Amino acid sequence: MTSPDEESANALRRVGDELADATVATLFERGEVGKFNTLMRYVSTVGAPLPDGLPDVAREYLEATAAPPDWVDWDEMERARLFFTDNNVHIATALSFASMPACYVVPHVAKLLSASHGLSYPSKRMAETGQFTVYLMQPDAFEAGSRFVPAAQKVRLLHASIRHHLKRGGHWDSDALGTPICQEDMIGGQMFFSLLVLDSLHRLGVHMSSEGADAYYYAWRVVGAMLGVDQDAVPKTLDEARQFLDLYMVRHMGPSPEGAHLTRQLIDLYEEVVPGTLFDPLVSALIRHLVGDTCADWLQVPRTSWDTAVRAVPHLLGVLESIEDHSPLGAWALDRIGHLTTLFELSSLTRGRVMHYAVPEQLRKEYDVSTAVRRTSRWVPPAATIPRRPSHGSG
Repeated sequence: MTSPDEESANALRRVGDELADATVATLFERGEVGKFNTLMRYVSTVGAPLPDGLPDVAREYLEATAAPPDWVDWDEMERARLFFTDNNVHIATALSFASMPACYVVPHVAKLLSASHGLSYPSKRMAETGQFTVYLMQPDAFEAGSRFVPAAQKVRLLHASIRHHLKRGGHWDSDALGTPICQEDMIGGQMFFSLLVLDSLHRLGVHMSSEGADAYYYAWRVVGAMLGVDQDAVPKTLDEARQFLDLYMVRHMGPSPEGAHLTRQLIDLYEEVVPGTLFDPLVSALIRHLVGDTCADWLQVPRTSWDTAVRAVPHLLGVLESIEDHSPLGAWALDRIGHLTTLFELSSLTRGRVMHYAVPEQLRKEYDVSTAVRRTSRWVPPAATIPRRPSHGSG
C-alpha cells in the first residue's frame, strides 16, 4: 500500500463489494430475500451442510466465501487470540466507549447507520459487534462447529443489502458521497475496531507488547478480507494504519444531529446496563476520556463530575496488572473475571439470545441522506503523520 492521499481516498469512495453486491441484487431481482433469510438461520456454524432450497446464487456465494484468505498466518492469529484473552475486558471497554462513538462522529456514517432497522435499539448493534469479536477470538474460530465464518458471510451481505437499498431508493447522493459503505468507509471502520482500540488501551494505561498489538491488528486485517475489503488498499502495518486513519479523520469527522442522537441512545443503554445510578456519569466520562473533548463535544457527550476522576483508571489498571504479573493465582483470577465480565456485558445486550444477521428487505421509511501475547513493554501508538486541523484534535 502506498501512502494515502485525497486522490486514492476518493477512488475508494466509488467502490463497494462486487461479489456481495451481485449476490444481493440477484436475490432481490428474483424475490428470494425472505426465503434466503429463513434458510440462513440454519447456517450458523462452520462445516454445517447448506440447507436444501437455498437460492443458487446464495449457495455459490457461501461456497466462495467459506474459507479464510490463503495468506493467513495462523501463528499470528494465535498470538492475536492470546492478546484478546489477556485483555478482553479492556478491549470490550474500548469497543464500547471509543469504537462505537467514533462511528457516530463521521456524519455520513451516522446517517447511514440510521438506515438499519436495529439502530433504534443500539443494544442490537453493540451485541452483534461484541458477539462477532468473541466468535473471531475463539481457538477454533475457523474450524468445524465455530460461528465466526458464517457471521462474517452474513455481515458482508448485510452491508451489500444496505448499499442496494440506498442506491436504488433515491436516498443517497452518490455524486457527493460516493458509494454507501464504500471501501474507504469499510477500511475506516476496520481502523476504528483495531487501531483505535489499541489507542484506547494505551490511553487507559494498559501495557501491551508490540507483538501483541501487531497481532491484534493483523486479525482485523483477516476480518476485513472476509468482509470484502480490497486488500490492495488496506494498510498492512500499524504505521500505515495511522496514516490512513489520520487522513480519514481529517476528511470526514465532524458534528451531526444523527451522531449526537445515536450517542445519546448509546449512553442511555450503558447506563441501563450499569447496576444502580451512582456510576451512571462514569459512562459519559469514559467516552469523553477515550475519544477526546473535541469529538465528545461534537457528539454532545455530557460533561460530568467524573471527568477528572476517570483519569485515575490507568493507575488502577497498573495495580491490577502488577498483581497479574507477579502472582499466577492473581493472573488466573483476573483472567476469569475478565472472561465473565465480557460474557456479562454481552448477555446483558443480547438478553441471552444468539444474534442473527439478516438481509433487510427495506430500510426505515424516514431515512434520508441527500447531503453531504503477554505484556513485556508498553506499546506506543504510531505518531500522527499529517497535520491535524485544531478542530480535529484528540482532546
